[in-house]
Amino acid sequence: MAVNRFFILSPRGDTIISKQYRGDAEPGAADAFFRTVKFWEEGDAPPVVEIGGTNYLYVKKGGLILALTTHFNVSPSMYLELLNRLAKVFKDYCGVLTEEAIRKNFILIYELLDEVLDYGYPQGSSTELLRNYVHNEPIMVESARRKMPHMNPKTTPSTAVHKPITTVTGARTGGKQRNEIFVDIIERLNVLFSPNGYVLNSNIDGCIQMKSYLSGQPELRLALNEDLVVGTAGNFGTTVLDDCNFHDCVNLEEFESGRILSFHPPDGEFSVLNYRITAEFRAPFRVFPNIEERSPTRIEIALLVRADIPEKKFGSNVTVTVPLPRNTASASAELSGTGPGQNTEYVAAEKRLVWSVKKFVGGTEMSCLIKINLDSPATANTRREIGPIALGFEVPMYNVSNLEVRYLRISDQGKSYNPYRWVRYVTQSSSYVCRV
Repeated sequence: MAVNRFFILSPRGDTIISKQYRGDAEPGAADAFFRTVKFWEEGDAPPVVEIGGTNYLYVKKGGLILALTTHFNVSPSMYLELLNRLAKVFKDYCGVLTEEAIRKNFILIYELLDEVLDYGYPQGSSTELLRNYVHNEPIMVESARRKMPHMNPKTTPSTAVHKPITTVTGARTGGKQRNEIFVDIIERLNVLFSPNGYVLNSNIDGCIQMKSYLSGQPELRLALNEDLVVGTAGNFGTTVLDDCNFHDCVNLEEFESGRILSFHPPDGEFSVLNYRITAEFRAPFRVFPNIEERSPTRIEIALLVRADIPEKKFGSNVTVTVPLPRNTASASAELSGTGPGQNTEYVAAEKRLVWSVKKFVGGTEMSCLIKINLDSPATANTRREIGPIALGFEVPMYNVSNLEVRYLRISDQGKSYNPYRWVRYVTQSSSYVCRV
């Protein structure tokens, strides 16, 4: 069950990388695939598409489309996982996964593709193992190379983690290297609200991601909450994980007794722990919609969004998307106050209005009044076509589950260096929806 062709497309449909493995790929396949996906009739195209007897499987990463073709009846889950592994390998070796990074490092990308796939058959996608066979050095892009002045020695810019793994390899063979390790506790929220603002359903998909730039790959000890409970109901105030899974490198001998994970970090970015939480938590944002019919051809939607996070925290790049009726002729919005970074946009082709807030400070409220003009009188179905309202946001240095890292230490006391340890908490919206 082999791959015929692999390619990477830009958001505009330009072919950045194209690799044939068996010599039987149709010419113009990438263009035909992009047109099919771009103009899919209902919403987004599925991850597996059949065009003219050829199966196309793809994923989207950082605005790029990574796709492969095959003439065989393959397992979709296996080859979608292969695409995700390729995206991870490209990111590890280039530092960032962007169009600029791929274009500047195309020789390195082709070398990686030669090692991961042989005549279309997957061979291995481990960053650590590939390091022994890949010899081209990456060309760093500006976003990965740029250094911010250190105003506080206890903080570092988020772009500091965007360093290619091969640079670290070169440092291990004799160059100077800053020993540091990055830990991200990322939580993605799935929340469904009623029109009154009550939570109907909620869960958290979380992970602890790590990227190591330590020389010698020493054994690390990562300690989590002592009151952490897995799989069973805990006492009030405890952090309860419904289920979790660990990376293969993690040693769990001390996890039950002291909630300590020990491991030798592999090269590249990896997830130490993935977990899921279904217990109740305090939603960081709440939406309160109110719909009124001012006339048969005019509807007003009053939106109130409240940030239920500490006053010292904030939500960045908050977006509120409101689907409007199909017979909408025009729409406008009035924003409360004159806060910086607020704007609204009506997308006529998709019949939706997007309200964007650059920085939403905790403990505050913002409102938006949407005025809709219809090209025909409203009916019973008109109101049902409004919504559901979707929120997108990211809250840095904040997590709702109270999962935390107590400490991160090197087990080998003989190491002569004291590495920099950077820990970051991030809360993001995955499916954050309010019914109307």
